[in-house]
Formats: sequence, structure tokens, C-alpha cells
Amino acid sequence: MKAATVRELKIELGSRKPDELVNICLRLSKFKKENKELLTYLLYESTNESAYILSAKREIQEEFSQINTSSYFYIKKSVRKILRTTKKYIRYSGNKETEVELLIYFCTELKEILPLSEKLLPLKNLYLRTLETINKALSSLHEDLQYDYGNEIEDLKL
Repeated sequence: MKAATVRELKIELGSRKPDELVNICLRLSKFKKENKELLTYLLYESTNESAYILSAKREIQEEFSQINTSSYFYIKKSVRKILRTTKKYIRYSGNKETEVELLIYFCTELKEILPLSEKLLPLKNLYLRTLETINKALSSLHEDLQYDYGNEIEDLKL
């Protein structure tokens, strides 16, 4: 089965009745956890972005506190999982300011947890790539926000 384009879906959804749309959304939420999480964000959390960022930061902090530090393999695997979770929150929001703030928080937590030495080169590279992503997202923000977040990024540089 070939998936329809976004434009085709938009036209079709525009022609449906409101009760049909509710049923479609509920059915969609039953298939994947991510669909349900996105609907939860759109319905409940999109109106208060700062509370959403705060709850995402709490979850990131919780995940960092649960990292198994017994071996380098587990540390690396856990950090990558936390970054995937962070990017999922960013995708749900779609807001560049949220992206910058969550990625800065991720880098701050990572820097506190691990000394990014040469022994941990893959994590150091992940850290540096994340900083590049922050700088790229930062360029699309307002100048005042760029300055504020720029100061925080300077503290994160190695």
C-alpha cells in the first residue's frame, strides 16, 4: 500500500465531519506509542511550552541519573538513548527555541556526568555534533535569544 502525500491527506481530512476526525485520531493513537504521545502534546501541552520544556528536562535528568556506569558500552548506549528521547521531544514541539534549550540541557548533563576524554572519543564526537546542531538551530532564532543562548553555549565548549 502506497502512503498518500501530506497534501492529499489534508484535503481528505478537510472533507470529513468532526466526529469522523475524532474516530480517526483515536484509531491512530492505538497503533504506536509515539502517535499517542504526539496527540497528548498537541492537546494538553502545546499551550504551555515552558511547562513542556520543564517536564522534558526532568525526564532527561532522570534518565541521566539512571545510567549504568559499570562499562563504557552501557554509558554510550544510555547516552544515545537519552539523545533519541530528547530529539523526540523536539520533534513533537517543532519550536526552534525548545530545540536549543533541550539540546543545551542535554549537553550540560552529559558534560557533568562524564569527563569527555580521549578514551571516550565516540561520546566526545556525539557531544560535538550536538553542539553543531545547537548552533545551526540557534541561527534561526531572534538576535536577543541568540545572544542569551550563545553565552550558555560558550560554557559548554571544550
